[in-house]
Amino acid sequence: MSEPGVLEGEFFLDGDTAIAEGAICAGCRFFGGYPITPATEIAERMAARLPEVGGVFIQMEDELASMNVVLGAAWGGARAMTATSGPGLSLMMENIGLAIMTETPCVVVDVQRGGPSTGLPTLTSQGDIMQARWGTHGDHEIIALAPSSPQEAFDLTIRAFNLAEQYRTPVLLMTSESVGHMTERVVIPPAEQIPLYPWRRPQTPPSRDFLPYAPDEDGVPPFPVAGMGYRIHMTGLTHDERGYPATTAAAQRELLPRLVGKIRNNRQKIIEVVEDGVEDADVVVVAYGISARTALLPVSRAREEGLRVGLLKLVTVWPFAEERIRQLAGRVKAFVVPELNLGQIALEVERCAGGQARVIPVTHPGGDIHEPEDILEAIREGAA
Repeated sequence: MSEPGVLEGEFFLDGDTAIAEGAICAGCRFFGGYPITPATEIAERMAARLPEVGGVFIQMEDELASMNVVLGAAWGGARAMTATSGPGLSLMMENIGLAIMTETPCVVVDVQRGGPSTGLPTLTSQGDIMQARWGTHGDHEIIALAPSSPQEAFDLTIRAFNLAEQYRTPVLLMTSESVGHMTERVVIPPAEQIPLYPWRRPQTPPSRDFLPYAPDEDGVPPFPVAGMGYRIHMTGLTHDERGYPATTAAAQRELLPRLVGKIRNNRQKIIEVVEDGVEDADVVVVAYGISARTALLPVSRAREEGLRVGLLKLVTVWPFAEERIRQLAGRVKAFVVPELNLGQIALEVERCAGGQARVIPVTHPGGDIHEPEDILEAIREGAA
């Protein structure tokens, strides 16, 4: 299974453009959004590319409406996405919750900038990482990926669409201004080499007895889109397997564990990390996105000094790789956690380490990336 319109070859692209091309390769045929720095280039590229492949681009009046039309397009049978930055993500959160409750597959890109509020529109940050996890209300699980380069931005956009389809959930791509505006070589493979998860559609013909929210064995129901003849009822209320409102404690006890469980029970399939020199390390640098890229130089310099240091890059930020952190905490001296915020993922590492290993946050309020010397000094401190 492959998609037409793939621009096969090697290109010099910024991260935002790479995300747009990754979406096209993944079969995205609908983009609804509102321009916001530093994500506007994604919208611009999709506005140019989608008509070429038979897709639809629409600019909405704001981010609330943008998220609404993405959900509608998904239920109409299109692979759909939007892109925004922190202030826009805040406005989208209510309808991201609706996507979780209605099990609507879609992709939301957050090109992070400094906040809160209007903050630093043109400068980098990783300050939305906890918002990605807990921004919408109620118990829920979320999948969030963090690219550290334009090539990863391309690759992880495809993975985001595949995960959205596989688990019928919104997936967040948490990039940053640094990666979004970084220009590097990006390799786009031939269309037939791009792995795409097949659409999860009902295997039974339409009938009055069809239950649109009856799950398969993996806890995920097939996705009967509008126009296929199936009887569908969508609601943000707690609902039964027919999709009809069932606002009782009993219905909540049945529905919510399934919504949470379809991600929790598949954590090991979803979570992706990249490890370098971790197995024999005294100190492990835990980083994601642009901060993982920044950490490469200080890790290399620390090794030149004879320090045993490894790098654990969180490609998947949510669900968090807590099992791996717990394994490492029993034998390393310290974790060093550089991030462009005042210490968000560092708290997760500390929770999972459980006091067995020291956690040294290397915090930075955003605006620019870390100085390598700051990370190197933290590594030295952890190894002492």
